[in-house]
Amino acid sequence: MVAIARGEAPITLGAKTREALGRILDLTGSPALLSITALAEVLEVNPSTLTRLAHSLGYSGFPAFQQVLLTASMAAPGEFYSRQARAALAEGTSTQSRAVQLCRENQANIDRFAEHFDTDAFEAAVGLLMSAPRVAVYGIRQFHAIAAFLVYGLRMIRSDVALLDANNLGTAEGLAMLEKGDVLLAASCAPYSAQVVETARVAREIGLATVALTDRASSPLVDSSRAAILVPHQSSFISNSIGAFTVAAECLINACAAARPDQTRKALAGRDRMIERLGIEM
Repeated sequence: MVAIARGEAPITLGAKTREALGRILDLTGSPALLSITALAEVLEVNPSTLTRLAHSLGYSGFPAFQQVLLTASMAAPGEFYSRQARAALAEGTSTQSRAVQLCRENQANIDRFAEHFDTDAFEAAVGLLMSAPRVAVYGIRQFHAIAAFLVYGLRMIRSDVALLDANNLGTAEGLAMLEKGDVLLAASCAPYSAQVVETARVAREIGLATVALTDRASSPLVDSSRAAILVPHQSSFISNSIGAFTVAAECLINACAAARPDQTRKALAGRDRMIERLGIEM
């Protein structure tokens, strides 16, 4: 999906068809996938559009494409936070079983991330982050924590990394201070923050290279990005689960460190000297 959106795949799809494909991928597990007519109604397209899409993707027809999309989980779509709350607050579930379930879900997300690790995307992201004059990282709500952690880790290697709008002076003001060649790393997952999506779009328009830390190939952040790192986050947490995103952030920081080993060793040695000079206990 990422390659198709960027014109890097042998498959060519029009904007509307590409949008339909992205929405279909987001509907995996939905009852709408059981019928081409029902799916067409949800997507507000003609059923023949879905048949042509299946052929464009190399399938013999929609039924063959449909089989790939269908999964054992057929949960009906609903409001995100209400749906998460129903799963997390189910009656008759003990505190321990809820905790164990959430831990295992995070383990499963990390396993899926490792199994589908995209080396090309990671290397592209590292190249952008380590070659840019300045790097800004942006995320809000729970992703503010991920953004802050990324800034902390990347600043152990290089100095010109900061949170966008770090001092609450305004996202627009922070973006305006960046120049062509700088990098914006934006983080969000479904349901995507419109503010983060719009900021990433504007960053691309003004000539910044963007790196996306998000969940799906159909994420709106992918369209604005030069490199997209995709992280699974299915869980019963009452909001978006960031466990796997934290691990992905650690992987990205380590990859950046390994890309410039001499620079990393020098930066970390300087950090140790300053800690010793200040008498800080670790």
